[in-house]
Amino acid sequence: MLHKTCTTYLPTASPAHFYGMPDGNIYLIFSRFYNVAFDRSGLEFIFAVHKEFSFDYENDKILSRDRTKKLLPVFAETIDKPNPRIKIIETIRDLNSFGEALMHLNTKAENKLQTA
Repeated sequence: MLHKTCTTYLPTASPAHFYGMPDGNIYLIFSRFYNVAFDRSGLEFIFAVHKEFSFDYENDKILSRDRTKKLLPVFAETIDKPNPRIKIIETIRDLNSFGEALMHLNTKAENKLQTA
């Protein structure tokens, strides 16, 4: 895990987890409530890719893409910033914990590496 924050700029009151993966992307996992029915809610887990940062897996560094297209190393806390540019790739409602969400992310990463 690159970074975990309990208070985040993302649209949730739950923690957000940031992971650097071998494909060079930084993935976010956060949860939020959704309405199931009147007076009933459920929890959904959101999987997203950060569009402003990448990850150098071999050197264990977070890189920021500035406007000149240079890659600059940054501190982990920097990736949770106001108005983040993220792309939601999946929303799952049948997970029960961040542990299960992480297992799902790892499975997706393994499948992506095997098909590459």
